[in-house]
Amino acid sequence: MKINDPKNRTEGNLLLGIDIGSTTAKLALIDDGELIYSRYERHFSQVRQKTLEMIEAIKELLDGRSFTVAVSGSAGMGMANAARLSFVQEVYATAECVRCMQPDTDAVIELGGEDAKIIFFTGGLDERMNGSCA
Repeated sequence: MKINDPKNRTEGNLLLGIDIGSTTAKLALIDDGELIYSRYERHFSQVRQKTLEMIEAIKELLDGRSFTVAVSGSAGMGMANAARLSFVQEVYATAECVRCMQPDTDAVIELGGEDAKIIFFTGGLDERMNGSCA
């Protein structure tokens, strides 16, 4: 497997996104703009084990192909640093995805395990976030 840096991504590469939040891990595999695999699971604080298990499940889809990977989420930075992978802050990742996939969107509300976020797209990008969600 060859992993590309997102800054050097070229057309035709697979894109692997890993979002590790406070309670769940999410994985998305995109091929030429099309979602070909996704998985969403609670990690029960077994972040590394669950993430490796999820990646193992798609190994055959990645084998022999070049792909770009980025990690996001409140619990993702440590794993990204340890694995020497790119980390993308979750609000930025969400905003970029929405701009690309749903460019007419006015606002996005995201409720996580520890916080809630709202991103406004009209009149320029504006983001609000609360502290601790119950």
